Amino acid sequence: MDINAYIESGVIESYVLGLASADEAAELEALAAQHAAIKKAVDDFALFIQQNITENSIAPPAELKQQIMDALEEEFEEAKVVLLPLPPTGNLAGDGPAKVVKITTPGAWRYIAVAAAILFLVSAGLNYYYYVNYSSVSKDYEALLSKQKDVEAYETKYNNLQNTVTILQDSAMHVVKMAGVKNHEKDVATVYWDTRNKDVYVYVNNLPQIPAGKQYQLWAIVNGKPVDAGLLGNCDGVCKMKNIPSAQMFAITLEKEGGSQQPTLTEMYVAGKI
Repeated sequence: MDINAYIESGVIESYVLGLASADEAAELEALAAQHAAIKKAVDDFALFIQQNITENSIAPPAELKQQIMDALEEEFEEAKVVLLPLPPTGNLAGDGPAKVVKITTPGAWRYIAVAAAILFLVSAGLNYYYYVNYSSVSKDYEALLSKQKDVEAYETKYNNLQNTVTILQDSAMHVVKMAGVKNHEKDVATVYWDTRNKDVYVYVNNLPQIPAGKQYQLWAIVNGKPVDAGLLGNCDGVCKMKNIPSAQMFAITLEKEGGSQQPTLTEMYVAGKI
C-alpha cells in the first residue's frame, strides 16, 4: 500500500471534519492502528483544525443579548398588586357581600420563561460561534483540496512530458516527419513508430486549433489503402495511437468529432512517407 498516496488522497481531512462515509472512516481507523504515519497525519490535521478554531474564534455580536432581553422585557415585569376597596364599616360582621382583595403574582411559567431565555441565549451564541468557525475551516479545507488538485495536475503534466522525452530519445523509434500539404505548408506533425512492437505515437509540432465539432485523425496508408490509426486527443506531449504492423505512409486529416471510416482528402493537413 502506498501510504503517502493514501495520506494525500483527502480522506483524512474528510474524516476529521466528519464528512467521510462509514466505510471510509472504518478503513482509516484500521489503517491508523497499523501505520504510525497515518495516525500522525490524522492527529496533525485534527490539531490544525483545533488551533484554527482557537485562533480565529469570533464572539457573538454584543447586541444579540440585548435584542433577546428587549423582546422578553414584558415577560419579566414585577408582579403588580391591585387592592380593591375594603367593605364599608357596617359590613365587617358579614352584613353584606364582602369585597375581595386580588393580588396578581407571577406564575411558575414565568420562571420557566427565564430559564428558556437563558438557554436560548447560550445556544444562539454557541451556534453562531460554531457556524463562523465551521465556515472558516470549510474554506481552508476547500483551499487545501484545490491545491492538491493543482499539484496532481502538474504531476500528470510532468509525467506526460517525461514520457514524451523518453519516446523522442528512444533509438528504436522510426521517425516519420509529416510536412504540410498544399495550403497547409506551415503545418507539421511527427510520427514515432516503435520498430519492436509497432506502437504508433504522434507529436503535434504545429497544427491549427481544432474547430468545434471536429477532430484530427491519423491514417496509415497500407498497400495504397487508408487505415484508421486513431484520433488525436488533448495530449500533453505525444499521443499514443493504434498499433500499426506495417505502412508506407502516414497522414492527418480533419474529420467530424468521433472520426470517420474514410479520410476526407480535401481536409488533409500533413503527410509523410516512411
